[in-house]
Amino acid sequence: MKQTPTTNSQLRKRRHARIRALVKGTAERPRLAVFRSNRFVSAQLIDDTVGKTLAASHGREFKGSQSIQAASVGEAIAKKAKAAGIATIVFDRGGYRYGGQVKTLADAARAGGLAF
Repeated sequence: MKQTPTTNSQLRKRRHARIRALVKGTAERPRLAVFRSNRFVSAQLIDDTVGKTLAASHGREFKGSQSIQAASVGEAIAKKAKAAGIATIVFDRGGYRYGGQVKTLADAARAGGLAF
């Protein structure tokens, strides 16, 4: 039996599935889901009990490099969370390594007042 080669995106999806088996968002403590593309980074606050996005922010809204976008998205999602009355979240790194853009976004969200 010959195995097919596994791509990086397939490996990331596998990692994300393992993370999602453990991480669940609720209305009191939603999940902060991070997505990276080649050009942008985005984040959403998701209530998994009803399957609803409570707040979202995308890198298209901000100019600059990807790390600057990530910091801006983190600050923006923290502001939107505070406006919605959310103070604590569960962080979902989306199968990406916790470094670079993901870490920058998380640090900016923490600096904006979110606890996780």
